[in-house]
Amino acid sequence: MTDTYRAIAFTEYGDSGVLRVLERELPEPGPGQVRIAVRAAGVNPIDWKIRSGLMAEVFPTTFPAVPGGDVAGVVDAVGEGVSGFAAGDEVLGTGIGGYAEYVLADPAKLTRKPEALSWELAAALPVVVDTAYRALNLLNLGEGETLLIDGAAGGVGTIAVQLAVARGLTVVGTASEANHDYLRSLGAVPVQYGEGLAARVREVAPQGIDASFDASGRGSLGALVELTGGPKRVVTIAAPDAADHGVHFTSGTPSERVPGALAEGAALAAEGKLDLPIARVYPLAEAAAAQDESEAGHVRGKLVLVP
Repeated sequence: MTDTYRAIAFTEYGDSGVLRVLERELPEPGPGQVRIAVRAAGVNPIDWKIRSGLMAEVFPTTFPAVPGGDVAGVVDAVGEGVSGFAAGDEVLGTGIGGYAEYVLADPAKLTRKPEALSWELAAALPVVVDTAYRALNLLNLGEGETLLIDGAAGGVGTIAVQLAVARGLTVVGTASEANHDYLRSLGAVPVQYGEGLAARVREVAPQGIDASFDASGRGSLGALVELTGGPKRVVTIAAPDAADHGVHFTSGTPSERVPGALAEGAALAAEGKLDLPIARVYPLAEAAAAQDESEAGHVRGKLVLVP
């Protein structure tokens, strides 16, 4: 067993150039923690938003900081008081600083990896599955209602569309023109994002919008509130100006989590009932390039890092 491991870290806010490969001492799991030898780690838009300082008020950062939350790997050490997981177990979930060869994690945020899932897909699922389940739960949607998802072709949007369609909802999803056929394949009605969004949505959804989910954070909250008839049934995971619009920003506090969501989502993915494309797999050392691609805003599905 090595005494050190590689991690991607940043010591100040900035563009992707602040990311560096660091050699760190291997941490021992504390009480109630497990250590995971990472096989793959997911990349999410929130990673570069935190790195850039855009989310400093919502997610204050202590430097040096290792980005990332999505991980899949093998438990290799277990802290005091942990039950339910043992060394050798294959797991997926959220850890503390996923852009690394090893990560510490809370067992409550892990689930066993179904054998049918690849490491890359397993690592792509945790944050987007938990987030999509959480957002739909907060919006309290009922069968037959119409949901607008802004940023529907990304990882969270892809999962949210499929879950909503399976629950009997009509889904309108925004994306670039290149992703419209993709959204149709998931069961959503596609519209182009950006200026004039409200008018385009009204054309395809004359019945009106019952709830809206902002998964992109690209300035659409005003239009979403207008279309939904107020901020009460609008949630965002990405807009730093949520409070200005009276919209709830959901950051995944314990009270908002949906118990069992990750286990259910992983099982559905393993059975082929929940699809999440892997847009690209990068080596861990190329995390900056992965974040740049995420920040460009046209990723279909998820980006993944492998040590």
